[in-house]
Amino acid sequence: MFKRIINIFKKDDAKQKSNRWIFGTMLTFSVIALIAAFVLSVEKIHVLQDSTAQLSCSFNLVLDCSKVMQTWQSQVFGFPNMFIGLMAYSVLITIAVLGLAGTTFPRLFLKLANIGILLGAIFAYWLFFSSVYVIQVLCPWCLIVTFSTTLILAAITHYNLRENTFNFGKKANKKIQAFLSKDYHKLVVAIWIVLMIALVVIKFGAALFA
Repeated sequence: MFKRIINIFKKDDAKQKSNRWIFGTMLTFSVIALIAAFVLSVEKIHVLQDSTAQLSCSFNLVLDCSKVMQTWQSQVFGFPNMFIGLMAYSVLITIAVLGLAGTTFPRLFLKLANIGILLGAIFAYWLFFSSVYVIQVLCPWCLIVTFSTTLILAAITHYNLRENTFNFGKKANKKIQAFLSKDYHKLVVAIWIVLMIALVVIKFGAALFA
């Protein structure tokens, strides 16, 4: 498998270059998100042992993982949310490695993967907006997970749109391919991320750095 990955990185055709960026992005940010989920899991155990524990991700009144972890939103399904991340991002790392190795995925698998990542992103953003507007305290590691999930979703969606996994009609697919070829999808993702950063800055202002 590793030889196949190395051979892929030696190829220069446009599609292989695109695949390297897509699955490389998935791999990079899945690893980052997995690390964040692991750290959050360890920190959660510390909080369960001592609710007054000073965590490594607690910096001030706004950036404080400890406070967020003690809310009901931190365990929506009856167990800590970060445990979901430990499982989900491990699976995504496997998919990314297989993609880099040149694996041809079944169309149904790609559809389910895209839907699954989309649902994960929706959940991550629900937690994000809950933190900003309801809890009004942010968890730095959670922000990293949300950012990583956004880029993972963008990567898998780009791949599926390029491959027309969802079987769009000829006319619609032509417009999609033109949209992708001009890199407008990257602009959309960049605008979205800037918008989310702006929401945080507008909500908390200087308190972020107090």
